[in-house]
Amino acid sequence: MFVVPRSNLSYLNTQEKLQKPAFYILLGEDESTKPQAYIGETENFKERVKDHDSKKSFWQKALIFVSKDADMTKVDVQYIEYKAITEAKKANAFVLSDNKQIPKAPNLPEHQQDSMDEFFEDVKFLASFIGCNIFELSQPKEEHIFYTKGRGCNAKGFYSSEGFTVLKGSIVAPTMVPSFNWKEKRKKMLQDYTSNENEILVLTSDKTFSSPSTAADFCIGSSNNGWLVWKDKNGNTLDSVYRKQLE
Repeated sequence: MFVVPRSNLSYLNTQEKLQKPAFYILLGEDESTKPQAYIGETENFKERVKDHDSKKSFWQKALIFVSKDADMTKVDVQYIEYKAITEAKKANAFVLSDNKQIPKAPNLPEHQQDSMDEFFEDVKFLASFIGCNIFELSQPKEEHIFYTKGRGCNAKGFYSSEGFTVLKGSIVAPTMVPSFNWKEKRKKMLQDYTSNENEILVLTSDKTFSSPSTAADFCIGSSNNGWLVWKDKNGNTLDSVYRKQLE
């Protein structure tokens, strides 16, 4: 794996290995509450990245994966791309604005597919090793589930090192108070992440926010102190469970 900062693309000129079929992930962040990524494949990353450098503004570094011993083919990296986008969308840890569709899996001989499956396991391990959790499903513990209600909201979620994750199936408030300060952004998020079921807005996938307060604001449609409005089944606030323990 090569980790190349956008500010040091000249490094690519010294790496002949990056002028052959490769799988890659561009990492950065946008204005949403999640980090952003673009997943792709190419026959020559050195040339492909020129297009990304001119057209994609969000990314800050690239993770590039090439075969160490034997050259991978174009079809091989297309298969890795298919696996990666499928699992990244399932994990829902990163915004994938430019990977809206999951590509069709190319046909590979069984032995080659097995080999690429093993390669993808290495990709996931290496990405996780450097702190990129793009393929990792959040695993909340039942005792760490927190709830909040108000203004038609009935949501639940959990706190982790990534932020506060509101769980799929949570009901969010359909309206916002007049003083709400990110109305347009919330409207867009409601379109992207909820479904309307009999005039009730239901979250269609887990959604991770940068802080408990941002999560609460989204769910309730008003400004809140998330450390106080999120409470577990025993009525303990998020603040008392996490922050007070550190004092």
